[in-house]
Order: sequence, then C-alpha cells, then structure tokens
Amino acid sequence: MSQHPQNPSQCKVVVALETIVGKWKPLILLQLMFGGTRRFSELKRLMPDITQRMLTLQLRELEEQDLIQRVVYPQVPPKVEYSITEYGKTLMPILHEMHKWGVAHLEHMAEKEKHVAKAKNE
Repeated sequence: MSQHPQNPSQCKVVVALETIVGKWKPLILLQLMFGGTRRFSELKRLMPDITQRMLTLQLRELEEQDLIQRVVYPQVPPKVEYSITEYGKTLMPILHEMHKWGVAHLEHMAEKEKHVAKAKNE
C-alpha cells in the first residue's frame, strides 16, 4: 500500500487523530516530551483546568496506545510516574507541524475577519 492512498476509505488520518484528539492529550504529551517524567500531581498542577477524573482517563488512554508509560513504585504512599515512550516520541514532528498549522490558521482567520469587517464598513 502506498504512503498516500488514492482511495479515501484507506486513509488512516482518522486513526491518528483519534489517538491524540481532545483538549488534553496533546498537552499531556507535550508536558512529558519536553518536561520529562512527571508524577500525577505535577501534571495536574501544570494543567489546573483539567479535572482529576479527566486526567486519569486521558493518561489511561495514552498508556493503552503505548504513547506513555506508567511506573508504580512499591512504597507507601505509592509513587506513580508517567513518561513518554520511544514510540510516543514519534509524534513529536507531527505535533510540531500541527502547532505550526494552528498558528498559521489563527493568523489566516484573523486576516479573514479583518476583510469581512472592512467589507461591511464599505
């Protein structure tokens, strides 16, 4: 199969997006990519708007996808750390390009809004 399928039903962009879609997954991945290993409480502090339940769910899904790893240290109280996997690091260029596109899109939409406002005033 070629890298760029001609048949839209063979497109796996949806698979990629389903893996990282959502408000929190890209932020969690970026925190672990650039900040290194983090404990749950550190991630929660770095993303104050996420609920504890949502952070737990998102971490669990990312772990199931082998993008992050969870290590539990047998001590009292238990210590749990999360880190990006080698496989998870393969997302870095994709997230970088998506960030660049997001910046460009915001600029594009701001320009569009200026033109719409200008046309209304004419």
